[in-house]
Amino acid sequence: MGAKSIICMPDGAPISKVEATKALGAEVRLVKGAYDDAYAYACKLRDETGATFIHPFDDPDVIAGQGTIGLEILDQLPEIDAVVCPIGGGGLISGVAYALKKLKPSIKVYGVQAKEAASMADSLKHDEQITLSSVSTFADGIAVKHPGDLTFSLIKKYVDEVFTVTEDEIATAILSLIEKQKLIAEGAGAVAVAAVLFNKIPLEGKNVVCLVSGGNIDVNILSRVITRGLVTSGRNATLQIALEDKPGQLVDVATIIATCGANVTGVHYGHSDANTAVTSCVLTLEIETRDFAQLEEVRSSLREQGFNLVG
Repeated sequence: MGAKSIICMPDGAPISKVEATKALGAEVRLVKGAYDDAYAYACKLRDETGATFIHPFDDPDVIAGQGTIGLEILDQLPEIDAVVCPIGGGGLISGVAYALKKLKPSIKVYGVQAKEAASMADSLKHDEQITLSSVSTFADGIAVKHPGDLTFSLIKKYVDEVFTVTEDEIATAILSLIEKQKLIAEGAGAVAVAAVLFNKIPLEGKNVVCLVSGGNIDVNILSRVITRGLVTSGRNATLQIALEDKPGQLVDVATIIATCGANVTGVHYGHSDANTAVTSCVLTLEIETRDFAQLEEVRSSLREQGFNLVG
């Protein structure tokens, strides 16, 4: 439209999001802190320059636009029983829940927040808007300290319940989406899947839609998230074994692990501390397994063969 736009973002925003915004022609201003700090800076710019301020979530037009997602869901999946949606400031779920409840009142709408940025969940619990002192989550797209005024009232009226998920659960959901759906999601986009994956919501026997609301995640963060997800799902583990320092010990350990079908990806040999025998050592192994059941099989087999697991 040829309009000048300035987009204010927290300085921790993913590089991919910043560059994509610039590519669309906007000027990006990075503001130290969280979303709320970027919001305050944008309001200051509005007051100083007379520019029109467009709120990212607490705006009826923005909420109405996001509500069209609810219309699409019912159009494509009229038999749906429940929709699970991320919550940051609450604009997305407000629009979606309003549209769904007006057209199909029986439908359940559930919200999900990162546990370390649960401003809306806490506000609903206390029946008043609260401001968190800080937020700490890699799901930066929903890291909001204070919920919107309009969104708080809409969520109270149209959303059935709000749940929270941990950082490890979010990481596992991102990994699951990559492996099973071939889909890259950012932390904020994956929280709905995380809540369902870890059975946070009563959904047995229901037709369910999870909204995956964004894919802005830096590749460096993604690699760490994948590693975190592998550990949380029992696919990667570190074993520490106290050994007598003599030939053949490593071969015996490796044979047991291979017999269980697991794979050794890293080996570190170190002398034990001053409180243990001079002839002892600690073997640290990084291993790949299918799941927690196989990991436990490895641990049990090592113990049965007389090895002392210390970690």
